[in-house]
Amino acid sequence: MIRHIVFFTAKNPEDRETIYEGLKLLLEIPDSRHLEIGRNFGSDHVSPGGPDFIVYGEFEDEAQLAAYKAHPLYKKSIDVVRPLRDMRIAADFLAG
Repeated sequence: MIRHIVFFTAKNPEDRETIYEGLKLLLEIPDSRHLEIGRNFGSDHVSPGGPDFIVYGEFEDEAQLAAYKAHPLYKKSIDVVRPLRDMRIAADFLAG
């Protein structure tokens, strides 16, 4: 299983709700075992400037992750989020 984690920050705090709604489009993509979109509590005193949002996904294999990224809603989400985001850090790794 592949775990896919992406962190985002907004350029402008006023755009956070639009970014969140854009990320939620990803939840409609059927190509995943599990997918969550979360807002960071911002309560970690070690890194108080942490991300605003987290995308966490689990995929059977690289083919399922590729299908997820090829889905039209993935591009639609990017079109909404990319112009409004500042930082994006992604990581994929094999679970277990």
